[in-house]
Amino acid sequence: MKQRSIQQSVTLSGVGLHTGQQVTITIQPAPENHGIQFKRVDLEKQPKVKADVGKVVSTNRSTSIKSGEASVHTVEHLLSALAGLGVHNALIDINANEVPIMDGSAKAFVEAITKAGIEEQAAEIATFEIDEPLRYQHESGAEYIALPSEELELTTIVDFNSDVLGEQCATWSAVSNYGDSIAPCRTFVFLKDIAKLAEQGLVKGGDLSNAIVIADELIPQTELDALAAGLGKDSVSIDGEGILNTSKLRFKNEIARHKLLDLLGDLTLLGRPIKGKIMAIKPGHSANVGFVKLLKEQYLKQRKLKGKPKYDPNQTPLYNTVQIMELLPHRYPMLLVDKIVELSETHVVGIKNITFNEQIFQGHFPNNPVFPGVLQVEAMAQTGGILALSLQDDPRGWDTYFLKVDNTKFKTMVTPGDTLIIKMELLEPIRRGIVKMRGTTYVGDKIASEGEFAAQIVKRS
Repeated sequence: MKQRSIQQSVTLSGVGLHTGQQVTITIQPAPENHGIQFKRVDLEKQPKVKADVGKVVSTNRSTSIKSGEASVHTVEHLLSALAGLGVHNALIDINANEVPIMDGSAKAFVEAITKAGIEEQAAEIATFEIDEPLRYQHESGAEYIALPSEELELTTIVDFNSDVLGEQCATWSAVSNYGDSIAPCRTFVFLKDIAKLAEQGLVKGGDLSNAIVIADELIPQTELDALAAGLGKDSVSIDGEGILNTSKLRFKNEIARHKLLDLLGDLTLLGRPIKGKIMAIKPGHSANVGFVKLLKEQYLKQRKLKGKPKYDPNQTPLYNTVQIMELLPHRYPMLLVDKIVELSETHVVGIKNITFNEQIFQGHFPNNPVFPGVLQVEAMAQTGGILALSLQDDPRGWDTYFLKVDNTKFKTMVTPGDTLIIKMELLEPIRRGIVKMRGTTYVGDKIASEGEFAAQIVKRS
């Protein structure tokens, strides 16, 4: 999958929902690996703020990011539009501290980005693939379930205990048309909450043209008349669906669709596209950001363990212990490979089960059994020897002697009960009997040790 940016700059202006400020943004093309960044052109030195979950400073009714003294509020709708259209790199000039709300949806952003054009770049985009089921529960009661999938697919389920809204559900996948099905869905607010939000200094730029206002309680006409006067409207009434008559729903489940729009925008803070199926129950910005932080932890672990073999103990090994002894001259107590589970022309994966019966634990150490690093190195050497010998015409007619070990690191303590997964990779083709390899051992989801090896294969006399 290639990275993508826009072809030319495009400018939009509007009012900030919470600040009430007039603001202009210009979305510009950006080079590969740039990501999405905001540039505060109204501040001295024009500082930039990267759209990253580590930059989030507030999730009160919107998502706000900050770097140094520069902050940008209500970024989720614009980020959602960029993600929905598959734009990975963009620089957004902004002359205030809040992205304009436009009509409360991502529709205007999608139209502007589409008009600017989208172009594919040369570099591949690094994706985060959900490779195992994940579950996250937020203190608010929101719940997230993520499952492996070839494409991104989002589902939101919302229930506000409202007779007007009921329970709603929305689903969207990366192969669907974001611009038609999700982008037009507007933000919403309950009429009873407007006064509370105003007391918090929020929704200064809110009006009936940029939000769906839901009245799920009986409101006296005198209060509606006062609201109309405050909004500069001749009159305000509640329609049969419990929505103020100034705004008709664009979809019956527009609320759930807008929650999906927000979720996609907040997921963009991971900094890379996601491959996975995600279900969010009662999502909100605070819960979304908490979930993205969990995904980032998983991504960092995945990147760290990139290339870690998947070991299935039910799998029949390519070589069992008896077969390994036919290739290697080592015997008890120095045979440190129990079985070989993967073997190709460039790599090999071996397994060493650590038990308390290892002779070394009599002295290393009494009452504190620790498998020595030097024996981990030996286990890697023996596993690498299997690879080197397998590449010869007569594997049983050669021995392997290691010449040196470089850049060795021991990162995790290995103790009885651990299963050591040993991966050895050729660094270059074998020449004149000289073998160069990189070795890594794993215990669970941790790297136990690693190093670079040089060896020589010698014909047996």
